[in-house]
Amino acid sequence: MSTKGAPERHELLQGTLDLLILQTLLLGPIHGHAIAKTIERTSDEVLLVEQGSLYPALHRLLKRGFIVSEEGISENKRKAKFYRLTPKGRRQLVAETSKWETLSKAIGRVLQPDR
Repeated sequence: MSTKGAPERHELLQGTLDLLILQTLLLGPIHGHAIAKTIERTSDEVLLVEQGSLYPALHRLLKRGFIVSEEGISENKRKAKFYRLTPKGRRQLVAETSKWETLSKAIGRVLQPDR
């Protein structure tokens, strides 16, 4: 995953894409391309999710049991694999969101120590 339209590209912390995918799947079952587009749209086009990052992340989440997939038909009438969050994935999302919030606050304190 990279940033789009920024003068520099910034690497995201490892695991961030997994967290964003799990959060996106709270909306319900969705196919891979739509996951990427949802993340891009929700981030006001700042985050660009490339296929080379998305599909390995989806496979990793499947292997860990955080998501499941099933075949379906996309909105443009093509066969697609739809991904859905599992109960284990929901628990993981809560845990990872908490970790992310703690990390984000800690970084903020370091960057702006006078606040």
